[in-house]
Amino acid sequence: MRGPLVVKRALSEPLLLLAAFGSILLATTTLVALTMYASSIADAGVRRTMETASYRQTAATVSAPVTAETFPKFDRSVRAEFARAYTRPPAVTTSFRSDSYVMPGQDAHERPELLRFGSYDGLDRHARLVSGSWPHAGGDRVEAAISLSAASATGFKAGQEFTTKGRLDPRPVTVRIVGVFQLNDPFGERWAGEQLLSRGVERGEFTTYGPLMVARETFVARFATSVNATWTAVPDLRTLTPAQLRPLAGAIDQLGARLKADGCGSCVAASRLPEILTQLDTASLVARSTMLIPVLQLLLLAAYALMLTARLLADHRRMEVALLRSRGAGTVRLAALAGGEALLVAVPCAVVAPFLGPPLLALVNLLPWIRASGVRLAPSADLGTFLVSFGVALAAAVLLVLPALAGARRTYVEEQAARGRGGRGLIERAGADLALLVVAGLAIWQLQRYGAPVTATTAGGLGIDPLIISGPALALLTGGMLGLRLVPRVSKLAERVTSRRPALAPALGAWQVSRRPLKYAGPALLLTMAIAIGVVSMATASTWRASQADQARHQAGADLRLSGPPDGPELGALGRGTAFTALPGVTAYSPGFRGQSEVSGESALLLGLDAGKLGELFHLRADLSAQPVGELSRALVGDRAGKLDLPGQPSALTLRAEADGDLPLRLVLSDALGVWRDVSLGVLRKGENRIDVDLRALAGRTGKITYPLSLRGLVAGAPQSPASLTLTGLSADGREVATPPVSMKVTRPAAAGLAPLPKPGPLPVVLTADLAASLKLAVGQVGAASIDRRVLQVKVVGVVDSMPTTPAGQKAVLADWATLQTYELAAGQLPRPATEWWLAAGDTAPAVKALQTRPEWDVTALDQRRLAAELRDDPLASGLQGALMLGFAAALVFATLGFLVNATVAARERMGEFAILRALGVSSRQMFGVLAVEQAFVIGLSLVAGTGLAVVVGVLVVPHIVLTGQASAVTPGVVLDIPWAATAAMLALVAAVLLAIVAGLARRLRGQHGQLVEER
Repeated sequence: MRGPLVVKRALSEPLLLLAAFGSILLATTTLVALTMYASSIADAGVRRTMETASYRQTAATVSAPVTAETFPKFDRSVRAEFARAYTRPPAVTTSFRSDSYVMPGQDAHERPELLRFGSYDGLDRHARLVSGSWPHAGGDRVEAAISLSAASATGFKAGQEFTTKGRLDPRPVTVRIVGVFQLNDPFGERWAGEQLLSRGVERGEFTTYGPLMVARETFVARFATSVNATWTAVPDLRTLTPAQLRPLAGAIDQLGARLKADGCGSCVAASRLPEILTQLDTASLVARSTMLIPVLQLLLLAAYALMLTARLLADHRRMEVALLRSRGAGTVRLAALAGGEALLVAVPCAVVAPFLGPPLLALVNLLPWIRASGVRLAPSADLGTFLVSFGVALAAAVLLVLPALAGARRTYVEEQAARGRGGRGLIERAGADLALLVVAGLAIWQLQRYGAPVTATTAGGLGIDPLIISGPALALLTGGMLGLRLVPRVSKLAERVTSRRPALAPALGAWQVSRRPLKYAGPALLLTMAIAIGVVSMATASTWRASQADQARHQAGADLRLSGPPDGPELGALGRGTAFTALPGVTAYSPGFRGQSEVSGESALLLGLDAGKLGELFHLRADLSAQPVGELSRALVGDRAGKLDLPGQPSALTLRAEADGDLPLRLVLSDALGVWRDVSLGVLRKGENRIDVDLRALAGRTGKITYPLSLRGLVAGAPQSPASLTLTGLSADGREVATPPVSMKVTRPAAAGLAPLPKPGPLPVVLTADLAASLKLAVGQVGAASIDRRVLQVKVVGVVDSMPTTPAGQKAVLADWATLQTYELAAGQLPRPATEWWLAAGDTAPAVKALQTRPEWDVTALDQRRLAAELRDDPLASGLQGALMLGFAAALVFATLGFLVNATVAARERMGEFAILRALGVSSRQMFGVLAVEQAFVIGLSLVAGTGLAVVVGVLVVPHIVLTGQASAVTPGVVLDIPWAATAAMLALVAAVLLAIVAGLARRLRGQHGQLVEER
């Protein structure tokens, strides 16, 4: 009989049981979906990171000196250890570089030019033949292939033969060039340590060409004379899972030690992969932990919604329970009935939820940032999802049973007394809300301190801190519970206000609420928490999107920032700016110097830019500085050196100077774009000197100079004995140029201007706040500072919390480019090279596309828009947004369902009261007004309290859960962004839906009342 009785009992309250079923199904389905989502995002994040990782990040190398005898053993050992370290055997290539060999015909030279031989496994997969064929092993002659750049520099051609000797190995080598090749990506990361191979020539104390690439067997047999061999492993990590990250990192870390234990004592292993894998594992853990935040919020909301439904169900069963107790039913019997009824509702939800989770995640795939990341969530139900589903359903069944168990222990008289008891709720009377406030405050304090819900464990690893992760949920619950203290106070105030007015509905509705405030406190808390979760979710998503844009602007510094060597064979120092400023879409530009410097003993980044262009170029967020960028731009301009413009577009320059001793001398000039360049004039000898300068060489092979060129000054090095210099003449392309009288007496490095050179005053600078504090300087103050071990006076014109292009905690100095160069020239120092170009462009895509077609320019482009897209598309960074949206939608459904059930039950309970009011002459409109006032009180108080609570929690929590994809703190700091327009729209929509429910209930009551009158 127990089974049928449970079913009959359940069917006696279809509305409440249906509400319980809906709540449990929603909770299990959403939580299962969130569990699937967190796991899928972590997997997708790891996979995406590994797919986009660069060659330099994933490659591991082992280097060792080898001979023809030791190489086979080392090769076997290294390859075996690589296969052991990785989950799947990686692709391993071996490369060699020989000792130096003398260029043919230069054996008798005191300083001959040199050649190197080399070998690289699979070179034919990374290069194309321009002519000839690839070399083969065997034969009397050594077959070799040479790169196109090296062939151009040496004049070697396919088919040419020559003989050379090693500087350490005197045995002659007869070489036949069988092919000329061109690397597919000569400036890619694969060749970062192979500068000779990518460029073809290295110029230093000796000029070296090559390498001449030979077959591996040829190299080992002929050139392996204790030369360096490098094994490079490039693994396929696209199938790597989060669980494999730390074991793989540990295995690669131990690679060097295992090789030494295996007999390769000289083997040196190097890889950035362990660091990246460890960081990725931490980021994956942090991403999963932050996605628990909406899970816990939803759990609390679902638990409270079920408790409200269970309380209503228990209230309706009071008489039934009393009758059962009078017939001898004990507590165990009543508990069994309540438990069977709860399981009847919960078990179907537990079974169905794992199959509803994947379709729900299909909707998440439609979110813009999920689609942009390329992640496609397609999980399926497995044992883990069923365990989660049944666990949640079981917990929900327990919550449904608890009020029934409490009622089973009381008599009918006690139940009636408890039902009629007013005043404060049990939680408030016990002070539990204040205790929860302390716990929530501690959790949020720890979140703010640690910056993530992950802390170190006792075992030395990382783990999720349950207190920290529960902080936001506890804060929402505590805030809502504290808000309940306002319900009786606000209701009594409303009663006093409305009782003085002639309208019946407001007065009666307010009186009803103030008479039984706890009746309305439950729905109010449910709505308050739901609204708070919704607003916090929207604020977190908006803050995250704004932070990604801020990070990209801060990291890039400008719309497009180009970096690379300041001088190169294709584009020289005075040719790079001409090419870069002509890129499509560029609207403003500035050459710049960006490099590490020592500032009064502190390591700091020195940044030199054209101060006049800061307003167009410099991406400094407004809150990072008390002064706007325009004001900093004007204040940074200091004393600038004069210049002597050269007429026309000269390609050659001739200087005539008289010296009374040997004196090293350099000429400093600049182009129309503001790039300064020094040119060596050699060592002037005693007497009259004539020096010719080829200006075209300053632009590179394909570069062009932006005219007019200007002469800035002469910089003399320290002579062996005091010497004097007088400039006697200057001509450009054979045309005399009038110059002011220039003479200087040199005892140490000194400079003379070819135009008036001012004695500069204090150097205007912008400092980061930490560096300003270290120097004990504030805005407007002047003080001494040592920059690169040279003391000079600086004037602080601005202080910023963080300098664009710098990571968190990096001290930095910003100065005007031309002013900084003037200070260097006045001190007899050479000008700083233009290591970067900062460009402004409305659309950077055409410029980036043009740069990609010119790899020989050897430039790295940092595109602010592309960087922002990459940050937004990172699954680990953006994963929280999808979880928040899922939790947000579920919270609103919970709130709507809970409000509907509570309002329906409350209206149904008061059918008799409404009938009496109708009999007394109260109109249907007034009855609707009474009901509307009661429910509007709940709705209005919940919307206001929920929004206020969300703002408080947002300020305390949101900036600390927005992290980078590497789980590190965001630079610049996160600024809370609450989308008030979207929030207002959401609140209006919720209010409209809830008021529509009230209107529908009133209409239904009016229909039921009319039907009751007709029956009578």
